[in-house]
Amino acid sequence: MSEVRAQYEAYPYPERDPEDERKRLITGSPSHVLEIDHFIYGGGRDWSRPLRVLVAGGGTGDGLIQVAQQMADAGRVAEITYLDLSGAARRVAEARARVRGLDGIRFVTGSLMEAADLGEFDYIDCCGVLHHLPDPAAGFRALLAALAPGGGMGFMVYAPYGRSGVYPLQEAFGQLLKGQPPEARLKAARKLVAALPEGHPFRCNPNLGDHKDSDAGFYDLLLHSQDRAFDVSALIAMLEETGWALAGFAMPALYDLGRITEPPGHLGPVERMALAEKLTGTIKTHVGYAVRATEARRPAKGSKPALVPHLKGVRAGDLARALTRGQRPVLRMGGVEARPDLPRGAAPLIAAVNGRRNLAEIGRQAGIDPIAFASLWAPVERQLADHGLLLYSTILRRGRGMTGEIPK
Repeated sequence: MSEVRAQYEAYPYPERDPEDERKRLITGSPSHVLEIDHFIYGGGRDWSRPLRVLVAGGGTGDGLIQVAQQMADAGRVAEITYLDLSGAARRVAEARARVRGLDGIRFVTGSLMEAADLGEFDYIDCCGVLHHLPDPAAGFRALLAALAPGGGMGFMVYAPYGRSGVYPLQEAFGQLLKGQPPEARLKAARKLVAALPEGHPFRCNPNLGDHKDSDAGFYDLLLHSQDRAFDVSALIAMLEETGWALAGFAMPALYDLGRITEPPGHLGPVERMALAEKLTGTIKTHVGYAVRATEARRPAKGSKPALVPHLKGVRAGDLARALTRGQRPVLRMGGVEARPDLPRGAAPLIAAVNGRRNLAEIGRQAGIDPIAFASLWAPVERQLADHGLLLYSTILRRGRGMTGEIPK
């Protein structure tokens, strides 16, 4: 058994209790269904067609359960395959699905390198896996081989600057505790971490918390035998090398150099994002969406009247009332805070957003002509979409989904 597989058999990650499914649904990025439509399908996927999903390296099932439950809640059909090398993690994921009554999921124990043998998929979830492969490029290529035309992938890979202090400890523990069983490694490493001096980079990093949450989290963060972080430049280069193209990061504002300083004119798009990452210094994971390079496309934008906006993580009525009062509320998502400066006249537009009305209908309901609508909506889209708070999707627009709900 490989060292990586032995780790996840001993400590399935992330640590989850299936009974918790009775009281909450864990949602996030990637693989929120609104994001899938927004970033991969331009906000206009034909949801009358089943969504064929591969959860590649599904662990204990966060991504799997999210997409399966959201599709069920929207009254849409999903054909989902779960793939992971750990039997222990698979059992947790299966139990979570049973508690929720999510049936019809195909569970497979194996390597994502064999993904193409399982079929062709419209959407591939690969969260927290590619950076643990001995050859990440081979993993990217293997997933591309399983991608259906027009489809895409949601990914998460580690980033270096927000994980400062992690890699020296990983290297030290790898040498010091080599050959010991997982339980012994965990016990010894916990003792060593508790004795780290106050000024150690790991102890000074407030962005890290997995080691405090559970044994599985501690082991995955500090004792993993294969762990490579990608800065923005390396990630984009890897995508291009393996036939992928970035469709967009889930929170584009994090990579916007213009929000930090005036960008020099000679910098290209990737250089600007790379500088923003360095100047921010707190990004510990890159979360985004990618498509086949020969089908490169960008996320949805509000120039089409048929687009259907959704607010994610904020209530339309609350935000509209705050604007009416001239307030700038603090909005929080993924540990990031934003205080959008939106025009007061946009309040009736935001109040009309319910995930079913398209932009044309919102404008008519608010009694605003198309030219005025465009000028009011542009800053709403720019500021909210850049923070992952506004997404376009038709998933609730037609058929049975018109009565569904998507957890925000």
